[in-house]
Amino acid sequence: MNEVIVRNVKDSKEMNDFVHVVDEIYLNCPQYVPDLESDVRMLFDRRKNPGLEFSDIQAFVAYQNDQPVGRVVGIVNYKANKKWNAQNVRFSMIEFVDDLAVSKALLDAVSEWGKSKDMEIMQGPLGITDFDKEGMLVEDFDMVGSMNTIYNPEYYPRHMEAYGLTKEVDWLQVRIDIPQKIPARYARVAQYAREQIGLKVKKLTLRDILKGYGRKVFDLLNECYKPIFGFSALSEGQMNDFIDKYVRLIDLKLIPVIVNEQEDVVGVAITMGSLSRAMQKANGRLLPMGWYHLLKALKWKREDHAEMLLIAIRPDYQGLGVNAMFFDDLIPIYNKYGFKWAETGPQLENNVRELSQWKPLHPQYVKRRRCYKKNI
Repeated sequence: MNEVIVRNVKDSKEMNDFVHVVDEIYLNCPQYVPDLESDVRMLFDRRKNPGLEFSDIQAFVAYQNDQPVGRVVGIVNYKANKKWNAQNVRFSMIEFVDDLAVSKALLDAVSEWGKSKDMEIMQGPLGITDFDKEGMLVEDFDMVGSMNTIYNPEYYPRHMEAYGLTKEVDWLQVRIDIPQKIPARYARVAQYAREQIGLKVKKLTLRDILKGYGRKVFDLLNECYKPIFGFSALSEGQMNDFIDKYVRLIDLKLIPVIVNEQEDVVGVAITMGSLSRAMQKANGRLLPMGWYHLLKALKWKREDHAEMLLIAIRPDYQGLGVNAMFFDDLIPIYNKYGFKWAETGPQLENNVRELSQWKPLHPQYVKRRRCYKKNI
């Protein structure tokens, strides 16, 4: 058996190995959607990643015969640990060939790094924030991934269990066919919310977002997501970073914002056309032609489905028809854009209220993914 050596990423060569080790693992894998290389590198840049204001991070690469065969990231999010009264080290972006010695060496590296920082539990895959990719895929490996979720080979969960990691939480994704007409139940409830509660859909413009509505939306997300597993509130720097990076790319027609009579933001649904195929064609690079594939999918030739990234409703407005207003607004637009189906982001399997809202649309529950944990 060839010795496995794990190195801390310290220079550009090791970072290149970290970025490109996935090339061989996912060679000829039609389900895999690569990250943009620039986003991967930016994760470790304290000048460009505001999440590092309250987190420590370390990248590792595993080698056999001087060839990269795996990678992992260790993360200590001090803000999350304080909120949840925990001493957790997270592992993220874990990738490896099908060799138990490789996965063990990578997880050992995160464990030892975490213990050097007085951490007591290792958990993952989790990113710095709840809006990063999280959860190892444990079912439905034949389904194409997405730009905002983890795809991994079928052997990965077996390696986690062999290492002694156990389930902490599971997420599910919801897949629905887009109906040609708004279901009567949604139309009726949406009308009630408009006429009796005074709610309305506001479609933001770029000017609205830059003039303060972007901050209002993220404040709502912080309020709604604070009880969710592993969540830590987005800082002002992170909010600004998200706005700067993504607001000009997203079709704002696909983001209904619900406001009350006082123009307070009480609900938001962030959705977009899928970029999975475009990201595959870009193969992780914006240049020379990756930008074209992404722009084409965003503006001209959309894929056949939408990604419903997240929904947030202010607690005091839950159960008052805000969900129905989202569907009432989005279904006609999805039909106009030619979307045949839609898929949500990962939702915790024990979030019964969130999962039950989809019942009128006859949902499929797919792509179970898991966060593991282990005392270290």
